[in-house]
Amino acid sequence: MKDLPLDARVLGGGDGLVVVLLHGFGAPGTDLVPLAREIPAPQGTRWVLPAAPIALPPEYGSGRAWWMIDVMRLQEAMASGKERDLSREVPEGMAEAHAKVAELLDVLVREHGVRRERIVLGGFSQGAMLSCDVALRTSEPLAGLALMSGTLLAEDEWTPLMPRRAGLRVMQSHGKSDPLLPFGVAERLRDALTKAGLDVTWTPFQGGHEIPMPVVRAFGDLLHACARDAGCS
Repeated sequence: MKDLPLDARVLGGGDGLVVVLLHGFGAPGTDLVPLAREIPAPQGTRWVLPAAPIALPPEYGSGRAWWMIDVMRLQEAMASGKERDLSREVPEGMAEAHAKVAELLDVLVREHGVRRERIVLGGFSQGAMLSCDVALRTSEPLAGLALMSGTLLAEDEWTPLMPRRAGLRVMQSHGKSDPLLPFGVAERLRDALTKAGLDVTWTPFQGGHEIPMPVVRAFGDLLHACARDAGCS
């Protein structure tokens, strides 16, 4: 796939699902390539793994970000053991990142013949938050949504938007000992999505801010279900 609005790795071939997978803060654009190769996806699945638009300072190596975070505030919260509840926050820069991903989806459909009902959007950590924001603030069809170790943001804005995504398949995972994004806030996001009628598969695990094998398998299960729904398996 050429001329995408974000620098992206594209894996796989066929006319099945297209999975757009967003990496987390501080990771390089290729960070989730090994995950894409490990997930037991249906035959014909293609993967689009874009690099976030913000290049971070040299201490992050080749790390990138969808929007900047207050690293000092994060470190202070972790040092004090205080829970980071970001649910009322609308991060500066999230709207711009949203526009970039929405444009990417538009280009996939308009210029590469991808059917919207075959797109699965997802991500890890900051990428999961952005994926959720894009899914809730747009009305175009989606096959599914994968939220790995994300959190609830913009609660006053997201919650009223959730019912229009009723029926959407969601795989949400979170570590019970996540030191960065509290498990309890992830549960609140799960509960809000479920109450609004989304079809949420909840995958908690013993661990921290990571993607262990139970999540890999759950992601594969989501993709097979989405492929059946979209008539491409």
